[in-house]
Amino acid sequence: MDTADSDNGASGRFQRTMKARHLIMLSLGGVIGTGLFFNTGGMIASAGAFGTLLAYAAGALMIYAVMQSLGELSVAMPVTGSIHTFASAFISPATGFTAAMLYMVTWVVAMGTNLLAAAFSMAYWFPNVEIWMWCAVFLALLAVMNFFSTRLFAEGEFVFSLVKVVMIQIVILFGGLAIFGILPLSDGSPTPYFSNITAHGWFPNGLAPVFAAMTTVTFAFLGTELIGVAAGETESPEHVIPMAIRTTVIRLVVFFMGTVLVLAALVPVETAGVTKSPFIVVFERLGIPYATDILNFVILTAVLSAANSGLYASGRMIWSLAYEGLLPKKLAEQNERGVPVRALAVALAGGMLALLSGVFAADTVLIVLTSITGFSALIVWGSICLSHYNFRRRWLKSGKTLEMLRYRAPLFPFLPILGGLMCAGSLVGLAFDERQQAALWTGIPFVILCYAIHARIEKRRKAAATETGSQTAGATALEGADD
Repeated sequence: MDTADSDNGASGRFQRTMKARHLIMLSLGGVIGTGLFFNTGGMIASAGAFGTLLAYAAGALMIYAVMQSLGELSVAMPVTGSIHTFASAFISPATGFTAAMLYMVTWVVAMGTNLLAAAFSMAYWFPNVEIWMWCAVFLALLAVMNFFSTRLFAEGEFVFSLVKVVMIQIVILFGGLAIFGILPLSDGSPTPYFSNITAHGWFPNGLAPVFAAMTTVTFAFLGTELIGVAAGETESPEHVIPMAIRTTVIRLVVFFMGTVLVLAALVPVETAGVTKSPFIVVFERLGIPYATDILNFVILTAVLSAANSGLYASGRMIWSLAYEGLLPKKLAEQNERGVPVRALAVALAGGMLALLSGVFAADTVLIVLTSITGFSALIVWGSICLSHYNFRRRWLKSGKTLEMLRYRAPLFPFLPILGGLMCAGSLVGLAFDERQQAALWTGIPFVILCYAIHARIEKRRKAAATETGSQTAGATALEGADD
C-alpha cells in the first residue's frame, strides 16, 4: 500500500485545523503535570540530585527515539488515532487493537483523576463548596471545549499549556539567577551554586533508587505521542509534524532538565522529600509572595490541561476503533464540523466513572486503573518503535527509496531498536519497584484480555463474511436455475 499518500478515508471527515503551535502545546500540556510539580522532590530525596538528572536524561533519550519513529510514521500516514493504526498495519491487527484499548484506558483514567485533582485545587480557595460541584463545572467545560470544534479544543489546550510553560520558564530563569548569586535569596543564605547537588555524593542512597527513578520518569513523558494522535487533524502534516516533534523534544529536555537542575541546586536533599512541593520551597527562597496560591493556580491549569488532552485522545481512539469496525459503527459518526461527538460522549462517561472511582473506590478500583495507565505507556511506545522498524523495512522491500519519504527519522535502525529496548527495560524495571509492581499484575492480564477480545471479534467477522458469501452464492444459484 502507498502509505505516503494516505491522506485518506482513514481520517474520516476530520477538519485539518491544528497548527504547529497547537501540536506543540498539546504535547507539552500532556506531559507537564503534577508529577513534575510534586514528585520531583521525592525523587531528589531518594535518588539524589545527580541521580534524578540522570533518570530524566535517560527518559529524554528514550522519548527522543520514540518520537523520531512516530514522526516518520505520522508523516507517511497522517491519520487520526494513528498510534494503533501503525501497530495494526506493521505488527498485527490484534496488537493494534490492544494498543488502542490500553491508550484509551490511560487517558480516560487520566481525565477522571485530573478532574478530581482540579476540584481539590478549587477547594483550597473555596473550602465550603462541595467537591462534586466543581467536578460538574469542569466536566461541562471539557464538553464545551471538545464537542463543538477541534479548533476550540486546540485553542483551549494552547492556553492551559501556556500557563505551565511560562511557569517553568520563570522557575528556570529566576532560579538560575539565584544559583549564581545574581538574585539574592530572601533568607540571606550564601550563593548556593551547585553545592547541594554534590553535598551528599553523586548517589547518596546507591544506584537502586536511580533505576527506580528511571522507571518513574518514563511515565512523566506520557503525552508526547499526542502529536501522532492528532496527525489526521493537522494542517500540512508533512511540514508541521516534524517541526512539532523536534520543537517538543527540545523543549521537554530543556524544561525538565533545567527545572530539575534548579530545584536540585536550591532545595537541599534532606528537605526535598517533604510534603511541600519543591516549587513552593524555591518560590519562598526567592521571596516570591503568595507562593502556594501561584502554584495552586498552575496545578489547576495543569490538571485541566491533562483532562482536556485525555478527553481528546480517548475520544479519538474510540472513534478510530469504531471506524475500523472494532467497536459499534455508531461511535464513528461525526457532526457537520467533523467532531466525533458520540465517541467523545462515551469517553466523557468513562472519565466520569474514573472520577467516581477516585471518590468511592480509591483504594481498589482506582489503583488498578492507574496501574494499567503506567504499564500501557511503555507498551504503546514500544509498539511505535517496532511499527517504525517494520514500516521502513517494508517500504524498502516494496521498491521505494528513502528519498521518497517525506520525513525520514535519523539513525535507523539504531533509534527504533534503542527505543524498543528501553521500553522493554522499563517494563522489567517495574517488577523490581514495589510501588509500581501492580502495573505488571494488572497490565499483563488486561493485555491478554484485549487479545482474547480481538480474537472473538475476528471470529465473528469471519463467520459473518462466510454467511454473507453463502447467501450470495445461494442467490446466484437460484438466478441460474431460473434461467
